[in-house]
Amino acid sequence: MTDTMATGALPFIDPTAGGSRLRLALAPRPMDLAGKVVGLLDNTKEQADVILETVADILKSDYGVADVIIRRKEHYSKPASAELISELADKVQVAAAALGG
Repeated sequence: MTDTMATGALPFIDPTAGGSRLRLALAPRPMDLAGKVVGLLDNTKEQADVILETVADILKSDYGVADVIIRRKEHYSKPASAELISELADKVQVAAAALGG
């Protein structure tokens, strides 16, 4: 039996303690979306596909987006594959990830 089990205490991880202090520069943001190709990444959670299709329709009709490319990750708990990220990076000027749930 571990000390934690013997005392009945539960171990907790403080999410504010430590972690990487590395700051990444943000990609430049376009002034508008007109004529741009937008990539949307489906995280595979429930309704993410519905949300993204709706967002795609609005981007095209209201913001003049030329095209929307929607791709789906393999699993919600894993990062998108390097191949998937590379494909989107080669084809789109703007990208966003969906959070269905």
